[in-house]
Amino acid sequence: MKKVLLKPGRELSVRRRHPWIFSGAIAAADAAERGETVAVTAAGGETLGYGSFSPDSQIRVRMLSFDPAVEPGEEFIGNLVACAVGRRAAFFADAATDAVRLVNAENDGLPGVVADYYAGWTVCQFTSAGAERWKGSVAAALMKFAPFCRGVSERADAEARAKENLPPAAAFTVLAGGEPPELVEISEGAVKYLVDVRRGHKTGFYLDQRDARALVGGLANGAAVLNCFSYTGGFGLAARACGAASVVQVDSSSSALDLAKKNEALDRLCGTRVEYVESDAFKYLRKCRDEGRRFDMIVLDPPKFAASKSQLMKASRGYKDINLLAMKLLGPDGVLATFSCSGAVSPEFFDRVLWEAALDAGRNFQIVARTRQGADHPVALNFPEGAYLKGVVLRSMT
Repeated sequence: MKKVLLKPGRELSVRRRHPWIFSGAIAAADAAERGETVAVTAAGGETLGYGSFSPDSQIRVRMLSFDPAVEPGEEFIGNLVACAVGRRAAFFADAATDAVRLVNAENDGLPGVVADYYAGWTVCQFTSAGAERWKGSVAAALMKFAPFCRGVSERADAEARAKENLPPAAAFTVLAGGEPPELVEISEGAVKYLVDVRRGHKTGFYLDQRDARALVGGLANGAAVLNCFSYTGGFGLAARACGAASVVQVDSSSSALDLAKKNEALDRLCGTRVEYVESDAFKYLRKCRDEGRRFDMIVLDPPKFAASKSQLMKASRGYKDINLLAMKLLGPDGVLATFSCSGAVSPEFFDRVLWEAALDAGRNFQIVARTRQGADHPVALNFPEGAYLKGVVLRSMT
């Protein structure tokens, strides 16, 4: 097996079981193929474990095994998939939802592998060189171990693939089993959603916000709700199902709003009035401010504002601007549910931005709840980078 030799003193992160080895930590490396498994050795020659080699990425090796006696192979990968699926058994047992993340990349020991299950259809993203190399084994294991799995497909349009210089692939490919329908119907409790697994964001739906949708819905009874960056309507429809008086869904994508309307039509018994607005959320919030509109609840779930720490200051201005606008639109005792999916933004940093926005808005708020990604999106203790999603639910005191 080919080897990667670390510089003196650079083996500490591997001993601490962090899965990433950056190019600057490497003293020498055998010429390995993209995604090939290599032995990682300390400067003194000790084998520390095994990982997937990526010659074109700053993250040169992503660790698979920290045990020098266990070399990864097809059976090893299959066992990792089986264990990941097994850890989600409770989701299938209680029938509260039929849409679950089955594999959460490094947090499940499978760097670059994401697998989301939508009512029998599993959709994967492979965003690292090693994940690309092992995807056949991953797909076979998912067909074997995912309950009631009818097919495994790949979404190869993730931007992260470019950082690994992965070869072009069809945007949507069936890897095993059958081909899913154009729209897959899923359930979260009493709420149903249609998921576009071919063209929707990520693998089609934001499963990581399941718990937050339930929390927001529980606070929405009788409220006039504004849902910004609504995508296919998740938060707004959860609020509607819990008795919101009215819901305004705002998104810049007409196709996302079209699917949101189809989602609303899945439950015609609800009497909540729903309005759809195709607009930039910042512009719409300013329009509401100028018109003197007020809402009882506002949800802000924007896309990633900061892809790296170098973008933090620019991101902070965006987060402050949008939250300041929202705070000014809330009525007495109004609720603001605001989120950041930027991993570079820490919870403490996000709290400070919200505090500064509240000061400028001249409003007092109390923190009602905090949210993070759901239990099917676990964070490995040895990989804090896995904690990317943070949410704060605020209630106005003035």
